[in-house]
Amino acid sequence: MPQSLAQIYVHIVFSTKERRPFLQDQSLREEAHKYLGAMCNNLDCPVLRVGGVADHVHVLCRLGRTITLADLVRELKRESSKWLKTKAPTLDDFHWQNGYGAFSVSPAHVEAVRQYIANQEEHHRATSFQDEFRRLLKKYGLEWDERYVWD
Repeated sequence: MPQSLAQIYVHIVFSTKERRPFLQDQSLREEAHKYLGAMCNNLDCPVLRVGGVADHVHVLCRLGRTITLADLVRELKRESSKWLKTKAPTLDDFHWQNGYGAFSVSPAHVEAVRQYIANQEEHHRATSFQDEFRRLLKKYGLEWDERYVWD
């Protein structure tokens, strides 16, 4: 086959360092989500939804054919961190956590994940980021060590 084709949907989740609520300001958060979405698109990973709350983000995108997942996340975190630090003096100390979660999404479940990300504010009125992340890890059958998941 002379043409390379791929359709891989990925749900990426990462928090701020120590889950500090750097993104409390609604307009800043929305701007950060747009920035992350534009970065995905620029990296040939078409974004389907970005959302989150003050201490973490969710990104749903199609993984491009020419970039690894690790490179995508590294670029998203590095460039958005640099950008956020320019937005306000209170963000001089902004950092994302070192790690991340990435979960494959079936095409049949893309819309459900998109809605899940859209409803993050409501969802987190009752559930912490840590409980949400543990639930995702369990759902996808991943083993983890609590000592190394949170930073």
